[in-house]
Order: sequence, then C-alpha cells, then structure tokens
Amino acid sequence: MPTHAPVRYLRLPAVLERTALSRATLYRKIAAGTFPQQVKLAARCCGWRESEVELWLRNPMTFTVADLERDEDRDAA
Repeated sequence: MPTHAPVRYLRLPAVLERTALSRATLYRKIAAGTFPQQVKLAARCCGWRESEVELWLRNPMTFTVADLERDEDRDAA
C-alpha cells in the first residue's frame, strides 16, 4: 500500500520566496490562471498547496491551471 505525504500548505511569504515573484505579480498570475489558487484555511488565513507550487516551479513559463487537473488525473490512475 503506497503511503502519501501529508498535504502541506505554504503561506504568502514562503510562496513569494520560493517563486521570486512580487505579491502583485503573484495575484496577477492567479487571476490569469497561470498560478495555482490559494486555499482558504481559516477565517483570515489562506495558503497554497506545496505540491501545486512545486508543479508550477517545474515549468513556470507555460503553466496553466489545467495542468493541475491533468496532474490530479495522473495521481488517481
């Protein structure tokens, strides 16, 4: 039985550090569908799934949100 790593979430400062994007550019990319959406963790707290940020880092120039769906389909198979 394969074991899966727990889902980890990154807060905004960690995402900005890993991606070297500015805050404005990050949110512009989210709006354009070229960076993963943040996930609401609590009333005043959000974060990004580390696995999705890592997927973006593998190919930041051509990444689209559709890449996340293809990656989920591959994991389910």
